[in-house]
Amino acid sequence: MEKSFHPFSELFLQLGLPSDGNSIKAFIDRHAPLDEAIELADAPFWTPSQARLLRDELLLDADWAEIVDQLNKDLR
Repeated sequence: MEKSFHPFSELFLQLGLPSDGNSIKAFIDRHAPLDEAIELADAPFWTPSQARLLRDELLLDADWAEIVDQLNKDLR
C-alpha cells in the first residue's frame, strides 16, 4: 500500500492548531529549539490528546509518520 503525503497544514488541523503558513511558522519559531533529550510527543507544549496523536502516528508508522518526523526535525 502506498503511503499518503500529508502537508503540515493537515497535521496542524489534526492537532487542532491554526494551520495557515504564518501560524505554522510562528508555532515552530515559538517552540524551537526543542531539547534533543525530549521526545516530540513529550514536549510540554502539547495537550495530552495532541501528544497521544503524535505518539500513535509514529508507533503505528501510520501515513502521518513522515510529516510528524518532519515536524520533529523542524522543532530541533
